[in-house]
Amino acid sequence: MKIVLAPDSFKESMSASQAVAAMRDGVLSVLPDAECVGVPMADGGEGTVDAVVDALGGELITVEVADPLGRPVHAKYGYIADHKLAVVEMATASGLELVAPADRDVLRASTFGVGQLIISALDHGASELLIGLGGSATNDGGAGMLTALGAELSDADGTPLPPGGAALARLDRIDVSGLDPRLADIRIRIASDVTAPLLGTGGASAVFGPQKGATPADVETLEAGLARLVAVTETALGRARPELPGAGAAGGLGFALLDFLGAECNPGVELIAETVGLEQALAGADWVFTGEGSVDAQTMLGKTPFGVAQAAGRTGTRVVIFAGRVAPDADVLLDNGVDRLVAITARGTPIEQALRDGRIALTRAAAEVSRAISG
Repeated sequence: MKIVLAPDSFKESMSASQAVAAMRDGVLSVLPDAECVGVPMADGGEGTVDAVVDALGGELITVEVADPLGRPVHAKYGYIADHKLAVVEMATASGLELVAPADRDVLRASTFGVGQLIISALDHGASELLIGLGGSATNDGGAGMLTALGAELSDADGTPLPPGGAALARLDRIDVSGLDPRLADIRIRIASDVTAPLLGTGGASAVFGPQKGATPADVETLEAGLARLVAVTETALGRARPELPGAGAAGGLGFALLDFLGAECNPGVELIAETVGLEQALAGADWVFTGEGSVDAQTMLGKTPFGVAQAAGRTGTRVVIFAGRVAPDADVLLDNGVDRLVAITARGTPIEQALRDGRIALTRAAAEVSRAISG
């Protein structure tokens, strides 16, 4: 029997690779002759770097960059030398979790650190970038990133703009002649489940600004700044595409990547699955075990377990989803290509205990399922 083990991380409990190991231990304790193929997964958010590095045998590189408020922080990205591929989670440089709630300032927060990570990747020889856009603290339309990459954003007096989305209201000129020339020869793919445009009631400022601490007045300020960015971009590039799906991701970082750097935007789990070779691993498999910390009806909206299930459907592989918590409405997954939903933690277990004992619980659950499917 061939079983592919393709979980996401179980947040605050175990990484995707640790989840693979726990599943393998459970399967082999019951089916010692089973062929277990581990494919750590992610959906473009937290854990993407580790999953791709583990799957493709890369290395982690740590570099000092500016955090959203310009303070030094050590951020890591993945580099797979054989593929000349760098894997970046923007949140490691410009993420909300890097700023204490009392210090958050979405008007001033910048993506400059993301640009610094890209420069480091270029210095290491990357010819392809995969960038996950989840978890940002920023709403600057990618202006900070562009500045770090060599572009100049200035006001009507020719003064460089200070960091942050609020300053974009004074934007008069974008000079891209200083962009790092290596960017012309690099392929950039965005992993994001956010399909929002840049502007409007469904855009970056209105939808995601309040999650980053923006007041209604702040949202208006940020929206005006992004609108100005679009107008000046059209002058600088001869076009601007704020309506593109994903342009509003990560506070408009998607817009800068798409329009200035020619990036491609893909659903996160699909891009990660392609990168790590999930469908090739599924060929000839009887079952695939996947999962993450919590599963509910929203899992169908681009989360890893459902993405794995969709890939399994194309190869005729049966699917088991494991989770620390399986919500009642998760049953909808059973009508959409999933054979079994398995909660690894008993209802009522204190969250601290569930997180601490996650690996043991996943091993035990994998063994129980293996016993059930072996007959």
